[in-house]
Order: sequence, then structure tokens, then C-alpha cells
Amino acid sequence: MLNAILNLIWLVLEGIWMAIGYVLAGLVCFILIITIPFGIAAFRIAGYVLWPFGRTIERRQEAGVGSAIGNVLWILLFGWWLALGHLIAGVVLCVTIIGIPLGIASFKIIPVTLVPLGVRIIPTSPGYAQTGTDGPYRY
Repeated sequence: MLNAILNLIWLVLEGIWMAIGYVLAGLVCFILIITIPFGIAAFRIAGYVLWPFGRTIERRQEAGVGSAIGNVLWILLFGWWLALGHLIAGVVLCVTIIGIPLGIASFKIIPVTLVPLGVRIIPTSPGYAQTGTDGPYRY
């Protein structure tokens, strides 16, 4: 219940605006054919940024050198300004007591904003278990 309330407040104050930034970055990536994997990652993060509470980021152990090189390119092209948006929004949200949890969540999204390749978004609810590399499954 608390996650839903925080997600609704987040959606209005930061989520929709940052998701628009990720969608715009993703569309530019799809225009430049070679950067389509970046576009897919940008759309995935846009969904996470819309509704982040109750989900977390996990590094994929099988991600290799390709994702590391791709992450460097992502930082140079799109990651730095999206991370800057999260940083500014987080500082502004932390000005009020109510906004502190939202500001902290904004700061926690910065690492995935900078290196989106080689990560997956998983639910944090106790009804899920992580098995292998296939993703979360319900008990």
C-alpha cells in the first residue's frame, strides 16, 4: 500500500517528466539504427522510472564486454544529462520532509541511468524468487 502511494506521488512530481526524457532518448536511439539496444534500454528504464517503488535493479552476471563498451557510449550520448536530471530532481525533492524518500529514490536511479546495459529490473516483493538467469518467478 505504501509503495502505491509513493509511486503515485513520484509519478506526478518526477516520474512522468523523467520518463519523457528516457522516451525521447530512446526514440533518438531508434532513429540511429546502430544504437537500437540503447533505445530498448531507455524504454525499459522509462517504465522503471514511472513506477520505481516495489522494484529494484540487479546486475546481470552474464553481461560482458559489449555491455561495458555500450555503457560508455550511453554515458557520453544520453546518460550524463539523464543522471543530471535525477540529481537536480532529487535535491529539489529533498527540500521537504515528505519529499525525502522520493529524493533518495531519485538518487538510487542514477547508477542505472549511467549504466543501463547489463542490468535487469526485478520486483522486491517477498512473493518473488530469483532463479537462474530467466528472471523472477512467483512461488
